[in-house]
Amino acid sequence: MAMTMEEKGKSGNNCSFTGEGDARQWNEAAYRRRLLSERRLAHRIIYRAAFAPPAQAQAQAHFSERHTLNLNLNPDEDDHLLLRPTSPSLPDTLVAASTDGSIAAYSLLSPDRQLAIIQAHQGPVFDLQFSGDDSDALLFSGGDDGHIRAWKWTNVLHCKPGHHINPILDIVNPQQEDPWGARSPIPETNAIAVHHQEGCIFSAAGDGCAYAWDLATGKCKTVFRGHQDYLHSVAVCKLSNQIVTGSEDGTARIWDCRSGKCTNVIYPNKKYKSGESSWVSSVAVDPSESWLACGSFGGLSVWSLVSNECIFNIERPSPIQDVVFDNNQILAVGGEPVLSRYSINGSLISQVKCAPSSPFSVSLHPSGVVAVAGYGGLVDVISEYGSHLCTFSCIGFDDVA
Repeated sequence: MAMTMEEKGKSGNNCSFTGEGDARQWNEAAYRRRLLSERRLAHRIIYRAAFAPPAQAQAQAHFSERHTLNLNLNPDEDDHLLLRPTSPSLPDTLVAASTDGSIAAYSLLSPDRQLAIIQAHQGPVFDLQFSGDDSDALLFSGGDDGHIRAWKWTNVLHCKPGHHINPILDIVNPQQEDPWGARSPIPETNAIAVHHQEGCIFSAAGDGCAYAWDLATGKCKTVFRGHQDYLHSVAVCKLSNQIVTGSEDGTARIWDCRSGKCTNVIYPNKKYKSGESSWVSSVAVDPSESWLACGSFGGLSVWSLVSNECIFNIERPSPIQDVVFDNNQILAVGGEPVLSRYSINGSLISQVKCAPSSPFSVSLHPSGVVAVAGYGGLVDVISEYGSHLCTFSCIGFDDVA
């Protein structure tokens, strides 16, 4: 089992002496490197963790180097709770998007191994999504630099530390131009959603617009304008060919993808006065596209997409950062270190304490395994029954280099 950060600090193998505790052998440079690495880790945020398609066996055949993670098994749980190759239905690889612009892949079969890491963006990576399966899978990412990039998943897995790979698609959010010809900065990409059947990807941008991009040409198909502030999230309704966006302006909007027109405006934080914080941080649609969940400054609300009525609205002491449907239940994380599970009627089913002090994302695998990622560079992998499978700290690009 890998040591925790506290244990490493006490271990002679990680001290700043070149001799056995001899002060004359003090290594100032090593001490500074270790201190800087610990500070980077403490302030690192994993904005999104996602489960990868099951192609790990190919990757491990090409990967020779090992990198140690901070692995903390729950002391109340046994080693058998770690994911095993004998359970093919369980996830084997997890991908993390970090504040340093890196995307890193980690083995869940052997959580002391980092499979690969790439420098994907200049500045934080805010979102990532997979499309496709196995060797044909694509990994899409969006970041603070305003780019939306597509990476061939097998290329990412085969990329060794220090090497560089190019995306197979690189799209940039458009700049706005004022009447005098001056251009605004490139707006950041805060969220993405892939519609594989239609061959397009949607981006939620910092200029208050959502964009639909053609994956074959890389050109913008549709611009969705109407929000009064920047966007936090976007979700696709594939059956009805619509998208839903959540914004800093406190609203969620439903858009028709054919016309680009807004068909409905939802106010999850209607009780808050104008000017007060009331942003909508996350939107999620259930597989039947009957229900819409909105995570916001005020808490969690669920709406009927058939009647456009609010089913329930739960106030929380801290904001909800991310929500996802698990069949007819809702998983939510936010400003508290807990993973909450709600029924479709709004009753609290369970709460599981998780490692990140402030989780930013929750991701669900078809097997029911959940990944919660957030502050401190931590990712907590939790079984469908609420037991902790593993918790680890993500290595940044600077730590590998």
